[in-house]
This record gives sequence, C-alpha cells and structure tokens, in this order.
Amino acid sequence: MLQNIPGYQPGTFVIDGSHSNVTFSVRHMMVAKVRGEIEGLEGTIVLGENPEESSITATIDPRTINTKNADRDAHLRSNDFFAIEENPEWTFVSTGAHVEGDDLYIDGDLQLRGVTKPVSLLVEFGGIGPDTWGNTRAGASARTRIKRTDFGISWNVAIETGGVMLSDDVDVEIEISAIKQVPATV
Repeated sequence: MLQNIPGYQPGTFVIDGSHSNVTFSVRHMMVAKVRGEIEGLEGTIVLGENPEESSITATIDPRTINTKNADRDAHLRSNDFFAIEENPEWTFVSTGAHVEGDDLYIDGDLQLRGVTKPVSLLVEFGGIGPDTWGNTRAGASARTRIKRTDFGISWNVAIETGGVMLSDDVDVEIEISAIKQVPATV
C-alpha cells in the first residue's frame, strides 16, 4: 500500500496553508449538522526512503475557526469549548501508520484544548508531482471522528423535544497540499 503512492519521493514537505484546511461537522439539535472550517494549518511532512518511516507534525490555529456565524464562532473560542486564550494552538504528531484492507491510516497524538489523545486518520493520497510554479507538491486527504468530551469539551444544552443540542461525535476532514523543500546548497 505505502509503496504505491503515485510519484513517491522522499524529502521534507511543508504544508501550504493557502491550499490546505481542516473542516469539521457536528450534529446540531439532533436533526442537522453544523459545519466549520479552520484555516490556520501549518506543518511538516517528512517522507522517508521507506514510506513507513515517514512522519507528520502539524499545528492548527483555533482562532481561525469559521462556521459562518460570528456569535457561534466566538462561543467556540470561549472556555465552554476551545478555551483559546489558554490553548492558542492544537497539534498533531504522527506516531506510525497501519493498513487495514485497502485503507491506509496515519496514527498520531492529537492535542486539543490541552488534552492529548491518540487518533487514526484514514488517508487518501493524491500523489506527488510538479506544480505550475516549479515546485514538487504532495497532496492528501484525511478524515477521522473524535469525541469532543475526550478533549474536555462537554458544554451542551438539553432540548425540549428530547436529546441535546450537540452530539459528542465530531467528524474531521483534512485537505493537505505540501511543497517539497529544496536542500540549501553550500
């Protein structure tokens, strides 16, 4: 599986924040999903000679959250949810990879709101190749589901018709475009 990545080449790739993002959705009022985007994504991907020895580190800026509702975004930044004054960034650090059937998972530690938990990202590689600016670019999509209460986010409200305002499950999707770094010449 890891040996079949289109155009695979080892090296250090830096996440291109203008072409990468994190989106999420959570069931709201038991009937619909609210979606949001976090634009502040930075990080480094090191692809090893052996793909299984590759690593990813990423930083996410929760201040850049956008759910298309300014009041909701402010509430999400508050201590009820992300407590961004005390926790101005989230991190993901890969710890390995595994294959299940035809699916590739990147395992790692996600730190959100000061709590670190292991997660597995289901990854779909788009490949590696040249872009129109002369760079070598890698692309991938990933998704996972986390429980917000695992990260200390328990705010909720009971609704009159039964149930609660927000589900515990949060679906997370990540789009990554990264540019290979050219080693400096001496």
